[in-house]
Order: sequence, then structure tokens, then C-alpha cells
Amino acid sequence: MPPVSSRLPAFPWDRLEPYKAAATAYPGGIVDLSVGTPVDPVPAVVQEALAAASDSPGYPTVWGTGELRDALTGWAGRRLGAAGLAHTNVLPVVGSKELVAWLPTQLGLGAGDRVAYPRLAYPTYEVGARLAGAEPVVYDAETFATGAAGTELDPAGLKLLWLNSPSNPTGRVLTKEELRRTVAWAREHGVLVFSDECYLELGWEGAEPVSVLHPEVCGGSYEGIVAVHSLSKRSNLAGYRAAFLVGDAAVLGELLQIRKHGGMMVPAPVQAATVAALGDDAHVAVQRERYAARRAALRTAFQGAGFRVEHSEASLYLWATRDESCWDTVGDLSKRGILVAPGDFYGAAGERHVRIAFTATDERVRAAVARLA
Repeated sequence: MPPVSSRLPAFPWDRLEPYKAAATAYPGGIVDLSVGTPVDPVPAVVQEALAAASDSPGYPTVWGTGELRDALTGWAGRRLGAAGLAHTNVLPVVGSKELVAWLPTQLGLGAGDRVAYPRLAYPTYEVGARLAGAEPVVYDAETFATGAAGTELDPAGLKLLWLNSPSNPTGRVLTKEELRRTVAWAREHGVLVFSDECYLELGWEGAEPVSVLHPEVCGGSYEGIVAVHSLSKRSNLAGYRAAFLVGDAAVLGELLQIRKHGGMMVPAPVQAATVAALGDDAHVAVQRERYAARRAALRTAFQGAGFRVEHSEASLYLWATRDESCWDTVGDLSKRGILVAPGDFYGAAGERHVRIAFTATDERVRAAVARLA
């Protein structure tokens, strides 16, 4: 049998290794603004909850504890404005990347089915479609949601539509009206919508990011829509692999049955840590302040070095260009000890942009600012 990996594109981050080596050799070491991994401490309240639950010798359940489900529904009601949620409307998952990669397979999609995702997007949307043997289809998220002529998606065979607001990599935020129009279109054509909202609590400029579950978007019904959320960014829990789904009870019920058979269980201590993280807003505010300061410093420095920053009103990244090949930009910055992500990692439309993460420590951000001056 042909290897499953033959369906997949080359792992993009492997291509960055020579530039990482060049940046590492720079006097003073590398400033890594590429991956966007959290570097700040896990909040004490979360560490304490994890430690308190560390004596967990038995198997956890795939659906999670009742306390966890209460925390998920409570947070989604408070933060997303989602009303009337029951336990059947939530499902914990082992990190959002696992969910994105295996969702089409768990939905039973395959040959002849199509999965749509934004033209500039997290690469794992495409990977998930290819793992299932479905056809990946890109669409222009910036114009499709507005209903502009000539931007329509062909609904034939389309089974799953990914939304991503705030966007990775561009930081663009879809408005309530754009989200509402997209949900209405998908429901009209019987297309399931999954909305990746992992950066929803990291809006910086303009309209506050809104969930697809907001009543002004979904009309008070969760039929055909599911939101994906993660604690990796807002709570520095990337190492915990803590994420969850909220939305259509029928869809989540089916996923729950499949994931039971697959043993896709969030570890019990991580479930307890998730409850603590969702119940504490103070650490989120502190982390936002850290990121806001780093964002402002890096934005000023890159603009002063001749970059144009586009969108970037939310998320943990600056989407920037010098109107040249992204790899030329990556190469030039690596000679200054700064590593950024080439825009074509996120689709051909990003070939003249780079994604700059502001998740480095304050000391490393200061180093980048000095090197760009």
C-alpha cells in the first residue's frame, strides 16, 4: 500500500532549519519569532490544579468530568455569549491541532468529498482533508464572507467549511455580519461549519472578535456549527494539550462516540487544570498586557525597518511585507539573528509576506528591536 504520508505536503518547518541555524550563529543568539510558542510561565492557579489532580491512577473519560463540562459551558456562555448550552454542546479534545488534523476522518469524509479552508490558513486544514482522502479546496476568506460577486464557493460535494477568525496568519477578524452571512450560506447548502477561534481572546484593534456561536451570528441555534477553542495561547498551556469544542450537539455526540472507540482522552490532571484556567480571568489579562507590549515594540521596529504590516488586528502575529519574496525576507532577517515564518507556509497567496510572532521573551524582543534599528 502507498504510505499515507505520500498524500501530504512536505512538513513546512523542516525548510526553515538552515535559516534557524544561521540565526542561531548570530552573536547574542537567535530571536525566534517563527513558531509562536508560549514562553511565559503557566499560571500558578493552573499549576496548582494540575498538581492537586496528579494522583489520577484510573482512566479519564473522553467526555470529561461533569466539573469540566460545567466549566466549558459556563465559560462559553460568559465569554462567547452562547446561550442555553448543555453538556451535550461541549467536548474536550487533546489539543486543537489533533482535532483539525483528524476531523475529516472522524466525520467519515473521503473520496468525492470536499473540505474548504481560507486561501491563507493554518496548513493543518489541508492536511486533515488529505489524511481523509477528501479534496482540499481554498476560498478567499476576505471576500467570500462579504458575498461579493465572483467569490462564491461551489457547494457541490462540499461537506466541511473551516472558518478562522481571528486568522492565523493574517490576524484578520471577521465581523458579525460576515460570520452571519457565511453561516446562513452553509446552512442553505447543508455544509458543516467548524470555526477555529483559538485567538478570539487576543484582539488588539478595531472590532472585538466574535464567536460563530454568538446569537447575533447563529440566530440562537447551533445547528451545523461548531467552534474550536484552545488554552494554548490565552493561558500558556501549549504543553498541556488542552482544547475543546462547543456547538451542535448532534455533531459532537457523533464525535464523542468515535473518540471513545479511539481512546482520545484528555488526561485527568489536564482536565482539572482546564477547569482552573477557565475559571480565572486574571491571568488572561496579565498575559494580554505582556503580549500587547511586545506587539507594540515589534510593530514599531519592523515598520521602522521598512516593513508594511497588514491586518494583524488580532492574534499573536504581525503579517508583514517588504514587497519581496518571503524567503528573501527570511534570509535577510536570519543574518541579523531573527527568525520569522515565510508567508508561503500558509498558502501561495502569502509568498511575499512573513509572519512575525510576538511570543518571545521581553529580553529577546528587546534584542530584535536593537537589531532592526
